[in-house]
Amino acid sequence: MSSKRRRMIFFFLSMLLVAAMVINACGGGDSEPEAADAPAEEAAPAAAEAEESAAEAEEEEEMMEVDLSPSEYPEPQLIVGSREVEKLPLDQILTYKALDSYSEPEWVSELVAEGVLPPVEERLPVEPRVILESGMSDGIGVYGGVWRDFSACPTEGYNRGAGQSAGWFGIEAAAFASLLKSGPIYRRSDSLEPLPYLAKSWEWSEDGYELTMNLIEGAKWSDGHPFTTEDVLFSWEDMIVDSNVQSPKGASAWVFDGEMTQLEVIDDYTFKFVYPVAFPVQSLFQMDEGDFHISPAHILKPLHPKYNSEMDYVDFEAAMPPDKTPVVLGEFVPVEYITDELMILRRNPYYWGVDEAGNQLPYLDEVVFEKGPSGVGRTLSTLAGSADHSNLENPSTFIETLKRAEEDDAHFYVEWGPETLGFSIKLNLSTTLGVKDDRDAAIRELFRDVRFRKAFSFALDRDGISQSILRGPFLRGWAGGLFPGSSYFDRNTVAYYNHNPEAAAALLADLGFEDSDGDGVLNWPADRLASGENLVLALVTSEDAEETQTVGDAAVTLLGDLGVQINVRPLNSAARREMNEAGEWELRVDRDSQTFAVPFTRCRELAPIEREFSFHREGSEPRELLDFEQELVDIALAFCVEPNTDVRRELMAEYNRISTENVHFVGVFVGRYGLAAAKRFKNVPAGMPVFMYNWTWENVMPEQVWVDPSEQIEQLRPGVIPTYESE
Repeated sequence: MSSKRRRMIFFFLSMLLVAAMVINACGGGDSEPEAADAPAEEAAPAAAEAEESAAEAEEEEEMMEVDLSPSEYPEPQLIVGSREVEKLPLDQILTYKALDSYSEPEWVSELVAEGVLPPVEERLPVEPRVILESGMSDGIGVYGGVWRDFSACPTEGYNRGAGQSAGWFGIEAAAFASLLKSGPIYRRSDSLEPLPYLAKSWEWSEDGYELTMNLIEGAKWSDGHPFTTEDVLFSWEDMIVDSNVQSPKGASAWVFDGEMTQLEVIDDYTFKFVYPVAFPVQSLFQMDEGDFHISPAHILKPLHPKYNSEMDYVDFEAAMPPDKTPVVLGEFVPVEYITDELMILRRNPYYWGVDEAGNQLPYLDEVVFEKGPSGVGRTLSTLAGSADHSNLENPSTFIETLKRAEEDDAHFYVEWGPETLGFSIKLNLSTTLGVKDDRDAAIRELFRDVRFRKAFSFALDRDGISQSILRGPFLRGWAGGLFPGSSYFDRNTVAYYNHNPEAAAALLADLGFEDSDGDGVLNWPADRLASGENLVLALVTSEDAEETQTVGDAAVTLLGDLGVQINVRPLNSAARREMNEAGEWELRVDRDSQTFAVPFTRCRELAPIEREFSFHREGSEPRELLDFEQELVDIALAFCVEPNTDVRRELMAEYNRISTENVHFVGVFVGRYGLAAAKRFKNVPAGMPVFMYNWTWENVMPEQVWVDPSEQIEQLRPGVIPTYESE
């Protein structure tokens, strides 16, 4: 309401009060005679109260006139270069069966003839894992070729089950193996379950409390030693369950309703999980790559402190150093490593997979990882022609990569996946963790008011932010909740509080904020922060992601136009992690995880179930969940153990509706990851996402990638296989 209009109302009300006093003084009423002698100055407070009531009435009327309803979430635009994923039932992608005969590369057969290796039939399982031609985009392949890649993470060693990193960027995917494989789920038309891998099948008991796992029979480690349930039991009892070992996912992931899951061995190739609850189907995703790492018992058990008193857990963790060839189950084995410079992996002659024609996989002979200090190096190497693959995950690199891909001499192409690249602004919803004074408490209380979260969402010009980062159809606004690229996403469940400054201003006014001192910044109302100080909020961005800083700068401008002062503070990843754990932050810009793309794989991260939940962490005092947060928790817990896919979809539809209606967090923009891959590579699945259930190396199924002989490039270590010292 304008000051001129306010003064007019005040004048009108004052005249009415004066007139009433005159009438009362002349006996024109039923009041007692002494009322005529009331002091005149009492009229001013009465007039002020009347003015305030009139102002509140008018503000309520103005609020009713402003449209506070969400808008319809638009359909996505297709990007040139995108292909639809060809989804198939599992029985058209792979199976497990014995074939009449098997073959291998000629140079490997020469090693067999020399007595270096046993015949291929003896190196393969009874029923190998068979990749079917019906699931191959380019059919049965030929042997030879190399994949050149790039890693920007240090290689600590190969004891992955104890938490060591081999260098990421695809190294783990190439060398290690797990019970199940979740990366290629995007290809399945029949189910959203992981694909069988070392475990070829599984069955639930009728009551759902037991899950029997059937291992591939006769598979061998890269040194020729048999793989059995002894390795699984060791990996479970002495890696995952042992609290002294920093396993990728510890025992807490296997606790349901406060009770620990048990593992029982039945025979060399069969074991079962015994659960405290019925049908915890989500646990299948805890048996995949990166979660349930299978470690070689014949190598590591003698070095484990539980069995070797001369070893401690520090020495045990370092038991598979980077300068020694590791014993692994994956398609490729690291055979040479130059610290921070180069890693060379060669085909595993004991790999337990074949194609439908009986060719032992992989087709490629060699994988080379150049080492560097930053992930940007992978994109730069791909542009320069020295690497064959890059994940386009930072929009700031998209245009340069696309321009290079269009040049005649470019050796790579670019393809875009589903919309699973999302950036958001989180508000700290904890009432106690990190709260050090009255101001902190007032800010947390404000954040927990849905009117403020909606006001923040209405303030953001998502289309403008998206286009300022990257022009074109690559990025668009995102409401929060599930990613549009998720198989569980339903556009009709989205409450999209898109750019509407009038609605944002009305909600802030309804919260009692106004610029009482005229400096352009809203002041806290007395009932929220008695000092009436300016509404100033701190927003943390990432030094490692340029896009978060662009979002932060936009928030400064857009919220500033409404009188909310935003102070941006860029931090590196280590400082952000420390700040988050301490709860000492107010707002932060995040690049969001695959939780919102494939929620069933990380269902306990959908809502504040765990104490460490991202933006509502619990400290030393119990957490105070908002009512809608408790609803999300209940939905997520039901979702985690729901075996029926259709029911899971219904649960996620309700989750997305509640999450976006209440603006659990403020989505900003969403886009697509891009895949830059060498043109010479065959059998890269159409529409393969860079990041869905996992990253590129897991998604592509590298054992099936092949290169035409006319396009094969020179190998660095031709004819080399992994060798091991005799015991």
